[in-house]
Amino acid sequence: MFGTFEVIIRTFSAFVLLICITHLLGKQTISKMTYHDYITSITIGSIAGNLAFNTSIRFSNFITALIILSIFIFLATLVSLKNKKARALFNGEPTVVIQDGKILEKNLVNLRVTMDSLNQALRRRDIFDIDEVEYALFEPDGHLSILKKPEYRFVTRKDLGIISPSQSDFPIEIIMDGQIVKKNITQNHLTIDWLMTELKQRGLILADVSYCVRGTNGQLYFDLYKDLIHSPVDIEE
Repeated sequence: MFGTFEVIIRTFSAFVLLICITHLLGKQTISKMTYHDYITSITIGSIAGNLAFNTSIRFSNFITALIILSIFIFLATLVSLKNKKARALFNGEPTVVIQDGKILEKNLVNLRVTMDSLNQALRRRDIFDIDEVEYALFEPDGHLSILKKPEYRFVTRKDLGIISPSQSDFPIEIIMDGQIVKKNITQNHLTIDWLMTELKQRGLILADVSYCVRGTNGQLYFDLYKDLIHSPVDIEE
């Protein structure tokens, strides 16, 4: 019984420590991984997993290992921010695989990427004809960045001479899960009275609203608990 209780405590401790370490290291840890992030994730995961169920090793040893590793990773991140060579060592560098519409076969070989893999990556970017590509680079996280030839790029409002608003508002969540998000109200110089007036004008009360957001155009969008949709397209079973 004591052994089971110890595993529960150790598992909970591992979870809490991983949350704290992730917050310390930042969002980059959970984004698409570079060399540095890949090694970090594997090592921390291994230590945390053993902390949870390997009762033959002292609890304090795992804590020490996690703390030391976290400090090393944090210092490596700081060095990477200041030094380009360190950044290249820890995170890797992008590699050009298509230049001026020509495939650089040697770079593909160095990356150990086959033509099948390159074509697959291009198709994921909605490119089925290599002839459309002017430049393509494999980023350190494995993502393929593409610059199309001018004739295949999307037309923008600027290209068409369409005048657009100089600035759009950032969307602000006002109500979530039926509760007023007071922090957003305060930070954006809004008031509860203003919100209640908007609800009243629409014949609503707060209890009716599941979600409310002020969009980029400054207009309010309300989603109600009772949507009055009699035949939903999809119902999760």
